[in-house]
Amino acid sequence: MSVQESIRLSYQGEIALLEFDLIGEKVNKLNTPIMKRLHEVLEEVRTSKARVLIIRSLKQKIFIAGADIEEIKSMTKRDEFEKAVSEGQSIINMIEDLPMPTIASIHGACMGGGCELILACDYRIASDDSSTRIGLPETKLGLIPGFGGCVRLPRVVGVQAALEIILQGKTVVAPKALKMGLIDKCVHQGILDIETMKWANEIIAQGAHKRRKVFQPKNMMNKVLESFLGRPVVFSKARESVLTTTHGHYPAPLRAVDVISKTYGMADRAEALRIECEGFCDLATTDVSRNLIHLFFLMEMVKKQTGLPETSTASAKPVEHLGILGAGTMGGGIAYVAADKGVHVRMKDINNDALARGFKHAYDLWAKLLKRRSINKFEFQQKIDLVTGGLDFAGFGQMDVVIEAIVEDMEIKKKVIAETAKHMRPDAIIATNTSSLSVTEMSKGHPNPAQFAGMHFFNPVHKMPLVEVIRGEQTSDTVVATIFELSKKMGKMPVVVKDGPGFLVNRLLLPYMAEAAFLLNEGMSIEVVDTAYVKEFGMPMGPFALMDEVGLDVCIKVLRIFKKALGARIEMAPCMEALEKTGRLGRKNGKGFYTYNEKGDRSSVDQAVYADLGLKAPHNPLTTKECLERGLFMMINECSAALYEDRIVETPHEVDLAMIMGTGFPAFRGGLLKYADSIGSEYIVDQLESYAVSKGARLKPQNPLRNMAKTKRKFYS
Repeated sequence: MSVQESIRLSYQGEIALLEFDLIGEKVNKLNTPIMKRLHEVLEEVRTSKARVLIIRSLKQKIFIAGADIEEIKSMTKRDEFEKAVSEGQSIINMIEDLPMPTIASIHGACMGGGCELILACDYRIASDDSSTRIGLPETKLGLIPGFGGCVRLPRVVGVQAALEIILQGKTVVAPKALKMGLIDKCVHQGILDIETMKWANEIIAQGAHKRRKVFQPKNMMNKVLESFLGRPVVFSKARESVLTTTHGHYPAPLRAVDVISKTYGMADRAEALRIECEGFCDLATTDVSRNLIHLFFLMEMVKKQTGLPETSTASAKPVEHLGILGAGTMGGGIAYVAADKGVHVRMKDINNDALARGFKHAYDLWAKLLKRRSINKFEFQQKIDLVTGGLDFAGFGQMDVVIEAIVEDMEIKKKVIAETAKHMRPDAIIATNTSSLSVTEMSKGHPNPAQFAGMHFFNPVHKMPLVEVIRGEQTSDTVVATIFELSKKMGKMPVVVKDGPGFLVNRLLLPYMAEAAFLLNEGMSIEVVDTAYVKEFGMPMGPFALMDEVGLDVCIKVLRIFKKALGARIEMAPCMEALEKTGRLGRKNGKGFYTYNEKGDRSSVDQAVYADLGLKAPHNPLTTKECLERGLFMMINECSAALYEDRIVETPHEVDLAMIMGTGFPAFRGGLLKYADSIGSEYIVDQLESYAVSKGARLKPQNPLRNMAKTKRKFYS
């Protein structure tokens, strides 16, 4: 990479143009060589005769993506972080201290260090393009902004808006950034450069004055909350909100509140930035940050992958037209994520009511975006127009891919797949959204099994990032690559898995949920177990709440399928046998382990469930440590067999990505196998052997895990 050419400086009369365009990179990012080059360029500008400096990017839809995470990952010692952050702060300070006013002209992603750079500018103008998003996502990496973001953002947009952006790692689109005062002007992309130059000339004509923008509350309530007396209330509520959401597992948001509360209104910039630097460095050396950066690279890895081994020469085919068999909520969700990215979608169902539900689900999701101003009315209508539907196969001849999302019945699916294939091109692909049925067996319904695969979405489709791309025994490389690429196009994180019981995620979850039922049988209360998993371990919900979400009837059905496929390592607790006769289905009929309100929101544990299952009132004889270990170690145990014996996936990376994206496994722990490595295979095997003696053979460690313990090997070795 030519650092000299990556930041270029030119002059148009009294206007200096500083342009970012990192050679050989798709994005602009701030690493040590680039920051040194920026320092050189700013020194030249400082001594020039320019009266205004414009900073802009020549990249497509990227202003500055932020710091170079690879460089952050390579640092391990506190003094390395202190040096990098202090030098970065000094260079950003140079922008703020230039003798002439500066304008940031923003088009595309402006994240992290990029956002901190524009905050040091006097004026900010941005394109209204949907790719223009401004934010400080550092807390998602277990960090806080370190180049002045904690100090400058509250000054520009106020404490409340700054906390919202920083604590949640949020990005805001240009219209919202304009409304909150983060930018001063918002214009169409096509005239951004023209309007920026025009504005620069106006600033020169008015005397080329510097400006340090200070937030001015627009109403009395904000004036009170932003005041010296009101701010403690804002900070207190922010801490309370963070603890409610994270249960203290993520230290970065709390440290951000602490830094902002100490530095807001501080006249001594150097001291304020020192406090910010100290906070950044304290966090950068934590395991939480390391694990979140691990997740970042897992996600980046997927962007570069094709879903195929490096030896394969196959490539993905473009998908412009997508058919969906089965509308309803699932079909509507798939239609939404596809059409939202510009794919033409046609839904087919057997009655108009189902089609209407599918259309309504997609419509409502876009309506929420419109209400939040994430899209405008024109974009809203554009997206809706991409979705059509009918009761027949009209239009299926032009479909590149059809996703089957009908009832989970093998014979019905085979018949529907065979009929659908008759109406499609020979080179078109059919993918099933099954969560548990064999893709290889189902492919027998297709006249050409090579053109068939699994594409397992997780519910709700618009929220859950994971898609399991399931390769049947005869699925072609081209089909795998096409479904993998289509998943990415839809904004999902695909993981290629081999066909097998439950594929990957459900195969690991079922033993975990089954073990929770044994805890219930042994006298543990639903509240104690679920609370331990959520508050102590960090899961988004406990196993009983999860079973309610999945559907209790589905859990029992799949447990039996697993028992048949996996033998002695899957057992069904007596209370699960009794559950079948109670009519409890979970959320879908408002009656499960929990009660539900009219909107379907989970309320409290249904205390009648114990008697209904033939159990005595719970007396909680086990420690929460045992409750957690039995469930988590069952997942790790099963994973060792899935990974090293059945080769359901190829690497631990895929397991961790799938578990975080598909189940909400705590990201701060780095994933299931990163967590396993942190406690050691020897300990896990010892505990499982101990539990197996007293609780049953299902808890015996599998051979791959035993072998790991013998050699003290880790999953990430």
